[in-house]
Parts: sequence; structure tokens; C-alpha cells
Amino acid sequence: MNFFRGVMGGQAAGPQPSGAETIQKLCDRVASSTLLEDRRDAVRALKSLSKKYRMEVGTQAMDHLINILQTDRSDSEILGYALDTLYNVICNDEEEEQDESEDAVTPLPVSGKHKNVSMPDENAQKQADDLGAHFTDKFIQDPEHVTLLLTLLEEFDFHVRWPAVKLLTALLKNQGPQVQGIILVSPMGVSRLMDLLADSREVIRNDGLLLLQQLTKGNAAIQKIVAFENAFERLLDIITEEGSSDGGIVVEDCLLLLLNLLKNNSSNQNFFKEGSYIQRMKPWFEVGDDNSGWSAQKVTNLHLMLQLVRVMVSPVNSPGATASCQKSMYLCGLLQQLCTILMATGVPADILTETINTVSEVIRGSQVNQDYFASVNAPSNPPRPAIVVLLMSMVNERQPFVLRCAVLYCFQCFLYKNQKGQGEIVATLLPSTIDANSISAGQLLCGGLFSADSLSNWCAAVALAHALQDNLTQKEQLLRVQLATSMGNPPVSLLQQCTNILSQGSKVQTRVGLLMLLCTWISNCPIAVTHFLHNQENVPFLTAQISENLGEDERLVQGLCALLLGICIYYNDNSLENYTKEKLKQLIEKRIGKENFVEKLSFVAKHELYSRAAQKPQPVFPSPEQMLFDHEFTKLVKELEGVITKAVHKSSEEEKKEEEVKKTLEQHDNIVTQYKELIREQDAQIQELKEKVVSMSSQNEQLQATVTQQLSQIQQHKDQYNILKLKLGKDNQSNSQGDGSQVNGLQTEELTQLREEVEELHKQHALLQTQLGDKDALIDTLKSEAAQKAECSAGASDNTDLLKELEALRSQVQLQSSEINLLKTERQDLLKRAETGLSDTVSTGDSSSDPAKMADLENRLAAQTAETEKLKDETKSLSESRADLEQQLASATSTVAILQTENAKLQTEVQESKKEQDDLLMLLADQDQKIHSLKQKLKSLGQTVEDEDDLDARDQTDDDEEEEDDDNED
Repeated sequence: MNFFRGVMGGQAAGPQPSGAETIQKLCDRVASSTLLEDRRDAVRALKSLSKKYRMEVGTQAMDHLINILQTDRSDSEILGYALDTLYNVICNDEEEEQDESEDAVTPLPVSGKHKNVSMPDENAQKQADDLGAHFTDKFIQDPEHVTLLLTLLEEFDFHVRWPAVKLLTALLKNQGPQVQGIILVSPMGVSRLMDLLADSREVIRNDGLLLLQQLTKGNAAIQKIVAFENAFERLLDIITEEGSSDGGIVVEDCLLLLLNLLKNNSSNQNFFKEGSYIQRMKPWFEVGDDNSGWSAQKVTNLHLMLQLVRVMVSPVNSPGATASCQKSMYLCGLLQQLCTILMATGVPADILTETINTVSEVIRGSQVNQDYFASVNAPSNPPRPAIVVLLMSMVNERQPFVLRCAVLYCFQCFLYKNQKGQGEIVATLLPSTIDANSISAGQLLCGGLFSADSLSNWCAAVALAHALQDNLTQKEQLLRVQLATSMGNPPVSLLQQCTNILSQGSKVQTRVGLLMLLCTWISNCPIAVTHFLHNQENVPFLTAQISENLGEDERLVQGLCALLLGICIYYNDNSLENYTKEKLKQLIEKRIGKENFVEKLSFVAKHELYSRAAQKPQPVFPSPEQMLFDHEFTKLVKELEGVITKAVHKSSEEEKKEEEVKKTLEQHDNIVTQYKELIREQDAQIQELKEKVVSMSSQNEQLQATVTQQLSQIQQHKDQYNILKLKLGKDNQSNSQGDGSQVNGLQTEELTQLREEVEELHKQHALLQTQLGDKDALIDTLKSEAAQKAECSAGASDNTDLLKELEALRSQVQLQSSEINLLKTERQDLLKRAETGLSDTVSTGDSSSDPAKMADLENRLAAQTAETEKLKDETKSLSESRADLEQQLASATSTVAILQTENAKLQTEVQESKKEQDDLLMLLADQDQKIHSLKQKLKSLGQTVEDEDDLDARDQTDDDEEEEDDDNED
């Protein structure tokens, strides 16, 4: 123990050991001691020496310290000493020493090698960084060491958990990507770190925030895991607990961690929006009326909060995600709260600038948000639109440069994809809308455009160019703007005034702004090109500027002049005879040279400031002198440079061909448009028909339901009818069982008459059957004649006769039907009279009549009833035969109709045959005429030609000779 007394106690006799020797002895003691107290004292001594002897402790003791972490897990005190020692060796930041009086150690004399040497702070920091990186690499060579630290984070003891958090933070600072990779693959690694935010001890929670900041830098995978470990909820809760913008450094750390999680991470941004965390940001921006005396921490916190809003609506995000966040910010009132800060008094300048930038990106490209911003008024007397108040700051040269840039960015975002806003701005410049009693946005822009301050000129020119961006209507409207010059002189157009200032040779910044305005104005607007070329001085001025050899700054102006002249060529409609496309190209070739022109034009895109402006929409410049290019203008240059170069080199023939191709394409587009309209109309018709089908289907279902209901009602009526019929039958049977003493003799005569009429009907039925057979035979004959294509006239007359006979037959059948109905009616009357006679006989009969006579009457009545039933059956059979005859008649009628159709076809064929015969006769006559003329020619040439008469005579002679020969042979 004498060694520890020498190190930790008073001076010992003899020579003092060097720092390296002392550290070596301590390391040996840590490695060889069996007692925990000895190892603990040795590690504590190494901790006290680790800051001054950082190199020696890191080189000699790191392995022993890691071994202590692995083996002495049961003693939290030695673990804390080991972790503190490793932290002092690896950490590069100079921190205050902890006040540990019980662990105080008397410092040893520093050897000459390690004496404090005065050297520049930069070199010392660089050496410290290199040393920290070296020891970090040594520590993480084995990934298990990092896993061991993550395990130690689960220890609740303050003296273990806090040093472990600090050590892991230092490792991430020195070698972030490597340590992130190890933690990412470690099971539950990120989850263990997230548990630090729930620690009740603020020191550990706050250092856990710093650890998570380092862990989430530049690693999207870890950012997603942290976000899905409920980080947003926890961080927002901490911010609220700490007092939001009025909170301290902890709020700042939470906001920095939120920025790490959300910046350039679309997945986390979507999760943040879907979790309704945007709504929880609104209370951050509630400021009171008294905004004086803001603390530096509050300014920092509010600045980070505004940056967090901008991250969610950044122009580099996907358009869909940005639009969704902008909508949420409007609906929850966040945009309204930001506009309140914008118009409040006493807000610090840097917060006001950042608020303007934030509002700019919240409204950029969102029509609803842009309309709301246009309605915001400043709390002045009288109230003025917020846009007017901001433009007043932009054109005021006494305002800070960053504030003027922010206002310009806000105006650009307000007009981005906002044709309504563009029209409102341009309308303030038109003569019919100018109000002399108030200051408008157009007046401020014109005032800035022609002021003595070059920065105001540039800002006003760019702002006005954004009012014309991709809006042909406003480009044409702006040509109407007239400006009053000096007293007594006529007003000049805004376009003319811009070219006048350009030709006066003002500052480079002013000329660049005016040239950008003119290029944006006349591009894709042939009318504006014509107005520009109408001034006879413009083209000579541009050619003179381009052809001169000037300095570096002037080369940019020359390039923009070349771009302006190229636009005049490309968008020229040849309406001015002196400045057609071909004449302008000839002018360039003669006075400038095509190659020189293209070289000057290409210089614009090669400029350093052009590349910087093309990166992002926000105008950020280190100084006013470097404010030369606008982001939207760089897009226009990129679009037009190639086409202008081609247009200058093209010949007139190629241009004609291109125009023809354009016309053809336009025609094709028109055709496609027509087809699209036709398809739309057909789609509408199809949709209408579908709706009709649906309605008719519903009607059909209703009708089917109605039919089913009616069928059920009919069935019910049938059942009721059958029941009533049964009841009536029973009543008839009871009446027939009564005593009848007399039978009316008239019934016998009427029954005889009925039998005769029935026989007559049988005869008529047989006659009709015979006639129907004859008609069937006649129909078969007609069919055979039609099949053989008999003469049409005979067929027509037969068909007519057949139709007449069929009509006569139909009238006979109808007459017979009426006679049958009449017989039925008479029979019903007879039945009724018979029943009446029976009832009378029964009622008046003597009860003491002879039983034999009664029996005889009953027999006669039964016979007559049977005969009546027989007549009913015969009548029914006659009705059925009549129905059959009617069906056969209908069949015959349809057959006649078919034959008539075939007859019409035959007549058509006969007419066609006659026509063909007439044509053939005409052809034969023509051929005979030709043959006759040819024979005449042959005869005139001396050839022997036999006429048809001669040939016929010779044929007749030959026939006679053959007949004589036959007779002789016989």
C-alpha cells in the first residue's frame, strides 16, 4: 500500500516515478489484484490520470478497463470508474472535471514530453480529434464491446448508466457510421437507448437526448426505428413539460433530435403527419402582445421550431406529401398563427426572417393557403395587405439583406402555380385599376424596378418575372402598362422603359435583373416579341452588346443578351417584315457569327452563381453582390438554350419542314382531341344507358312483385269460386230430391230443337273440315309451284283467290261461332225454365200423389238431365273443334303470308332477269354492229366473207341432203 500512499498521499522519499511508469504499475495492479478493493483503487487512480495522460492510459489500460466491465459486473462503483476513464480517453471535448472530493488525487509531475506547450488551438484540437478517433477505432474493433455498453445501459445505478451514456455518445461522435452499424444489428439496441428518455433522472434523460442526436445523424434506418419507438410522442411531451419555446436547453436538444428524425426522411414525415403531431406544434407559436426582451434561448428554440415546420413542407419533399402537410397546417390553424407572428411587433429580426421563410414554404403551390395569405392584413391604420407591407421592406435599402431575400422568397412562393395571384398583382399595374390614394404591390414593384438601388432593381425585376411565369395572359396584359416619365412627355410602356434603362449602361446587377425579366416576359409570347422588336433600337443594341469583347462581368450580360435575341428568333411569328426569323439569323451571322453567338449564350449556364441558384428555390446569397440568378430563371435557360442553338443553325428549308411537322402534329392532336371528346360522349351515353337499365331493372322487379301478388289474388279468387261452386252443387242436389209432380212439355220440344241444331252444327263442322282439307291441298300446290318458280302472274292470281277463300272461310267460322253462342244462350234459358217448372211443380204438387207417377216423373227428369249433359259435352267438343279450326285458319293465313313474301321475291328476280336480258340484247346488238362493220372492212379489202344468210342457206341445204340420205336408206 506504500505505492498508493505515494500516489494519493504525501510526498515519498526518493525519486518520483514518471507518468508512464505509474500508469503501467496501475495497469499491472488492475490485472493481477485478487481483491476487489485493490482493483477499484487502481481504476480510480487511472481515472484521475486519464485526462493528463490520455495517450498512456488509452494505450496501456484500455484492454484492462474493458476486462473490468466484463468481469466485475457486480460492483457498480468500479464499473463507473472504468466507464469514466474510457470516456476521458475517447472524448475530444474539454469538459469540467467532476467535483469528487473523496476521489481527489494529487497530480503527479508532468514529464517534459507532456508539459503544457503553447500551441495554436486548432492544432491542439486536431491532435485531440485524431487521438479520440484512434482510441475509438481500437474500442470498436470488437463489436461485442459496443454490445457490452448497451447491456450496461440496463443498469439502473446512476454511477453506471450515466457514464455509459456519455461513453457511447463519445464513440458516436468520433466514428458515427461504424458505431451506428453495430447498434443497428444489435438485438434491442435502439430500444434500450429509447428507454433513456423515460428515466426519471433529468441528467440521464438529457444526455440520452444528446446520445440519440448522434445516433440518428445520417442513418435513415435508425431514424425509422427511433420514430416507431414512439419517439415523437415522448419528445413532444418533454417539450411541453419544459415550457415549449420558453424552455431551456432541453427543448433545444429535443428539437434538434426531431430535425434529425424528419429531415430528408419521407417515411418519418408521413408518420409524423398521420400521427396528428402537426396539430401539436401550433401552441409553440403563440406569442403575446409584449414581445420585448426575448432571451437568447427562446430565440434559438423558436428558430428550431420554425425549421421543423419547414422540414415538413420543404420543396425538396415529394409534391404529394408537401401538399398534404400544407393542408394540415392550414386546417389546424398553424398557418394563421405564423401569420400572426409575421405581423406582430417587437419580434427579433432573425425570428421574423425565419418566419417569413416558413410562411413562404407553407403557402408554396397551395391555392388555399395562398388565398388565405392574400387576405391577411397588417395591423395598421388604414389596414394594408401583408403582401404590400412585405414588398415595402423588400424595396427598402435600409432593411437587412437577409430580410429582403426572405420577402422576395415569400413573394415568389405566393405566386408559384398561382395564376389567380399573378393576375391580381398585374392588375394593380393596369390603368383601369390604379388607386391614387393607396399603395399597391404593382406600384412598389415599379418603384423598386427604377430606383437607384441595384439590389432593389434586381429584386423587383425577379418578383415581376414571377408574376408572369407560365402565364401567357398576364404577359399580354403587362404590355398595356404605361409609365409617366417627365412632365410634358408622353407616357411610355413598361417594356420600353426596361429597354431604355438597359441601354443606359447601369450596374451589372440591375442589367442582369432587367434581362431576366425581359427573357421571362417575351418567352412563349409572340405578341410580346413583336412589341419588343417593334422598337427599332432594341435589336442593334443587343447585337452591339453581344459582339463586343468586354470583361468577365460583362460576359454574363452578353450571354443574357444573346439569350434574349435567341428568344426573339425562336418565338417570332414573322409579323414584322424587317425582323423575321430568317433576317435575324442573317444579322447574327453577319455581325456576330453563329459560333460566337452560341459561345456567348453557353456562358450563362457555366457561371458559378448560376449553378448555385439552380440548386434550390430559396434565394440564399452570402452578399448582395452575388445576387445575380433566380432559381426559376435557371429552369428557363436550361429549357431554351438547346432550342435556340438549333434555331440559329437551322436553314429556312429545315424550318419549313419543322413547321409542316408541327402542323401535322397539331392536326393529329386535333383528331385525337375529337376522338377523346367522342369517347367522353359515348361514355356519358353508356353511363346514361346503364342508369336506365338499373331503373328498368328496378321497375321490372316491382312489376314482377305486382304480378306475383296478382297471381296469388287470382288463386284466392279461384279457391273462393270452387267453394261457392261446391255449395251451389249441394243446393241443386237438395232441390232435385224434392217431389216433382209435373214436367213442362215445352222442354222436350226445345231439347229436340237443340238436337237438330247440334246435328246441323256437326254437318257444318264436317263441311268446314272438307273445305280446310281442300285449302291445305291448295297450299301444298302453291308451295310446289313456288319451289319450281312458276310464272309470277299465275301465282299472284292464285294467291289472291286463296286469300279471298280464306276470308270467306273466316267469316263462316265467325258466323257459326255466333250461332253456337246463341244456342248456348237458348239452352241456358231452357235450363232455367226447366228448373223453374220443377220448382213450381214441387211447390204445388199434392203430397198424396201416386208414388208410381212420382217415380215415372223422376225417371223422365233424370233422362232429360242426362240428355242435357250430353248436349253440354257435344257443345264443348264443338267449341274445341271450332278453336282447332281457328288455329288451322291462322296457320293457313301465316302460310299465305310466307307465300306472298316468296311471290314478291320471285317478282323481284323476274324483274332482274328481264333487266339482264335487256342488257344482253344491247350487248348482242353492239356485237352484231361491230361484226357487220368488220365484215364491210374485210370486203373492202377484197376478202371473201360469208353473210349470215348464206350460212343459213348452206346449213339448210346440208340438212335437206341428210334427210334424203336417210330416206334412201329406209
